[in-house]
Amino acid sequence: MSWLDKLDPKLQSFVKVVDQQVEPRFEQIRDNVLTNQEKVLTAFREHHVSMDSFTGTNGYGYDDEGRDQLDAIYADVFGGEAAMVRPQFVSGTHAIGTAFFGLLRPGDELLYITGKPYDTLQEVIGIAGNKIGSLAEFGIDFDYAPLQENGQMDQLIVKEKLAKKPKVVAIQRSRGYAIRDSFTIEQITAMIKFVRQILPNVIIFVDNCYGEFSETTEPLQVGANLMAGSLIKNPGGGLAKTGGYIAGDQKLVEKAGYALTVPGIGASESATLNTMGDMFQGFFLAPHVVGEAIKGAVYAAALLEKIGLDVQPKWDAPRTDLIQTINFGQAELMTKFAAAIQKYSPVDAYVTPIPEAMAGYEDEIIMAAGTFVQGASVELSVDGPLRPPYTLYLQGGLTFEHVKLAITSAVNETFFSKKKTK
Repeated sequence: MSWLDKLDPKLQSFVKVVDQQVEPRFEQIRDNVLTNQEKVLTAFREHHVSMDSFTGTNGYGYDDEGRDQLDAIYADVFGGEAAMVRPQFVSGTHAIGTAFFGLLRPGDELLYITGKPYDTLQEVIGIAGNKIGSLAEFGIDFDYAPLQENGQMDQLIVKEKLAKKPKVVAIQRSRGYAIRDSFTIEQITAMIKFVRQILPNVIIFVDNCYGEFSETTEPLQVGANLMAGSLIKNPGGGLAKTGGYIAGDQKLVEKAGYALTVPGIGASESATLNTMGDMFQGFFLAPHVVGEAIKGAVYAAALLEKIGLDVQPKWDAPRTDLIQTINFGQAELMTKFAAAIQKYSPVDAYVTPIPEAMAGYEDEIIMAAGTFVQGASVELSVDGPLRPPYTLYLQGGLTFEHVKLAITSAVNETFFSKKKTK
């Protein structure tokens, strides 16, 4: 008996229709993967990656040739002058926060032009939480331009706020926990052009989490000065166990390095221990892994929409990150679906996820993530805050086959009660 035979007959017919429906999109995704893989392969070859590159260092991390090579590879592939790829970054939020603390000084202003940033960054900025250690405590001002009702940047409001001459203008590529579309590179290009017409020399920062390799162009290649992300998301390829990166203009990356360590040392020290092999190999695999995750998101969107759920993006919409939202309308369905995803995970499949408070978030969060690397968003997971409209954020998947099995089985158990998989 095949896995398909275990499903409700009506769901079986849906799966067969969806398989045919999504194939043209899969072909487009495969083309993107090939383009991105060629860029990564070229960078590895040009920077003479060898077995010695994976050795790592301890102590102060002096003369770490592999670390310097990986920095150069990230810079080349992402279109920056320099990069800093470090296992010392504990998350994407940490990398982004480090960039802000490197760039901003008391009296400066940070302006987000893509609405209010997501929950964990609100505490870094100091507009949520106890503000201890935040930008606000250091006298750094913050403002943001609300988006239009259609989810697009509001040029009138942004122009008004740019008149205050902020030091850093920030763009959040992915939606976070907001109910809006993520911003494509084409849209980010237009935003940067608009800002530059008003403030030609302002520093433009892009939160690139979830976006790397989802398109064939990155924000630095369309005019951003600096960007940051997490290695347990896209660029780690499922192998990096921890870490993050900051890439962009040489002087700005240098300032971020001083914030990560201390002035006078910056990015020149930091032991890589035994992390380099995973970080190199993960980056090499990242274009393929991201492609697998996006194929999984496309399939999930098509199947879930077919059973009547509200999903964003739609299955045939352009993709600029890994995120797929699913609106359940009620907490019970949301938590039931999350539990089913956990059940069809390779790790901790026996665990039942329950909503709970998490550091950095204002609402209780439910998270299903049976991943090999704790919290790795490039592996299949779903999470979301327990608040209306009870939206789960699906991301990741090391293989399309795992995503298909898990999503289809979760749909069967959540919405088709006559026949359940075992």
